[in-house]
Amino acid sequence: MTSFLTRDRALAILALASAGAFLFALFSQHVLGMQPCAWCILQRMICVAIAIVAGIGWLARRSGGLASLCLAVGFLLGIGGAIAAWYQHTVAAHAFTCDLSFADQAVTLSGLDMLLPQAFGIYATCADSAVDLLGVRYEIWTLILFVVMALVALIGLSRGRPAA
Repeated sequence: MTSFLTRDRALAILALASAGAFLFALFSQHVLGMQPCAWCILQRMICVAIAIVAGIGWLARRSGGLASLCLAVGFLLGIGGAIAAWYQHTVAAHAFTCDLSFADQAVTLSGLDMLLPQAFGIYATCADSAVDLLGVRYEIWTLILFVVMALVALIGLSRGRPAA
């Protein structure tokens, strides 16, 4: 009996979940008026990175080594995203500003804030961007999402491809 969560399905789930999270962040910003801070943008960048890596892995699913490498990178990115979300919740949301924080420097160094400001521009401080969705802070939702994505990647990595 084969498991539902195969390596190929894990890659597809990671790509779709992270792309969906990124699109929901854009919806929250441009439709709901929730302006992002540096930590929010860093988490968006991690979502895009997971989507790209998982998408490449899914497209190269016949190459077991590359697909497994993409899952491993997706796992590490998921852990990094969870750390960023936890830091945002426990430290940054209580700070007056995110200027010169790790997130601010990473976003600025990437150049994405200048290249695509509609998606990666920093428009709020960490304290100002602290908002709820269904009574739960946004960064807690992303923390949960990143932990789930890391687990999906880890399970997919342990499963490999089913026998033909």
